[in-house]
Amino acid sequence: MSYQVFARKYRPKTFDDVLGQDHVVRTLRNAIAQKRLAHAYLFVGPRGTGKTSTARILAKALNCSGGPKADFDPDEEICIEIAEGRSLDVQEIDGASNNSVEDIRNLRESVRFAPARGQFKIYYIDEVHMLSNAAFNALLKTLEEPPPHIKFIFATTEANKVLPTILSRCQRFDLRPIPTETIAKHLLHIANAEGISIDPTAAWAIAKGADGGMRDAQSMLDQLVAFCGDHINEENVLDVFGFTSREKVATLTSALLKRDTPAALSLIQKEAESGRELSQLLGELIGCLRALLVAKLDPTADGEGIPTALWNQLLEIANECPPDRILAAIDVFAEAEGRMKWATNKRLHFELGVIKCIQTLGEVRITDLIKVLTRSADFMATESGGDSQAPTRTVTPPASAPEPVKPVLSVIEKPATRTKSAPTSISAFDSLIEAAPETSTPPPALDPPPWKEPTKPTVEAPSPAPAEDQFYQDPLIQSALEKFEGSFVS
Repeated sequence: MSYQVFARKYRPKTFDDVLGQDHVVRTLRNAIAQKRLAHAYLFVGPRGTGKTSTARILAKALNCSGGPKADFDPDEEICIEIAEGRSLDVQEIDGASNNSVEDIRNLRESVRFAPARGQFKIYYIDEVHMLSNAAFNALLKTLEEPPPHIKFIFATTEANKVLPTILSRCQRFDLRPIPTETIAKHLLHIANAEGISIDPTAAWAIAKGADGGMRDAQSMLDQLVAFCGDHINEENVLDVFGFTSREKVATLTSALLKRDTPAALSLIQKEAESGRELSQLLGELIGCLRALLVAKLDPTADGEGIPTALWNQLLEIANECPPDRILAAIDVFAEAEGRMKWATNKRLHFELGVIKCIQTLGEVRITDLIKVLTRSADFMATESGGDSQAPTRTVTPPASAPEPVKPVLSVIEKPATRTKSAPTSISAFDSLIEAAPETSTPPPALDPPPWKEPTKPTVEAPSPAPAEDQFYQDPLIQSALEKFEGSFVS
């Protein structure tokens, strides 16, 4: 027999084998048991989460001997034919390559024929969002009122590209990314069945890198067996796929919280020089910061797979960092992640994000100032309420002041006539506000500094003579009058 990859060899055969999709399995089981079967189903979810496997299992449950029933025998002949894709009653169609109106017309022609062996004729269209709008419209009438022996099952990774008129005619099931812990346990099960020794930390690293896709995790395990042989450890996973260990992610997070810029930049440089994927490292860093933020709001939250000792150290370091700062740091790295997606120099944008994040964690905000003022006011109020018989301290204004200013301390402190049985109902901040004067007194005029010369009095310049008088007083005019013995005539 030819070699079968793990993704095909360990494909789910029954509803019990489907992992991480309990909400889908339960609904389908109940629908079969109650005989409330829809004529069209739509499976939506990321790659490798079990859309095709669930569709085949549903087809087996509908066409098995004595069906429909949820607990069928996967080893009977008709179920084996469906699993291998050679059943005449279950047609698997690739929506990417059969997306024209002509293909849908052929499907509509074949719908009229009864099933050859089972109770239903089932059409499974994968990547249904690849159908053209014309093909969707050609399918509408048949999808809305199919013959009683017809069932449609659609699968897609992009439900937003499916026409709303198609969505309204289907029962939609959203398959979620499979949890990391579930993938890691299944990898350990496969390794045990294949006689392979794999460390739990290595299985966790593979599951974390698969990002919720079981098929991706199984393919990665296949590749590691070819590379490492019968024993796989975490270092092998990191070297082959360029992942970053959880210890280094925790170390980078610790450097950020301590605002140790050189240590953070040095770690990024080493990871880049060793060929690690910086985008994956940034995603792990954001996940760690998110876990710290959740832990501040919910102390029972876990550490996203970080070892307990490292997680406790991070929690201790993060005690001095309020949640709003961690949230601001996540925003900074989210922007950096968006720029890194299209940038050629990813390391540059990562380093800029680290520097900006550390500056954000260390800056002083208005909320910090309000907290300091609030604590100071509360302390002053506590000090003033210590002894009911203590004399009231006042501030005496200078004799030259035009009006006495109401002393602030006498308002804050408890007056001598007030007893302990009558506590003040006004907070310290309210007392400061009450003590403020209604109107402000203008400050007195200040003497000029000694280095500044006194201003000299200005002398008014004589007003200029009219233009006519200036003309008559011209020397040339005067000499002409003398020579010709003339005079002015007004």
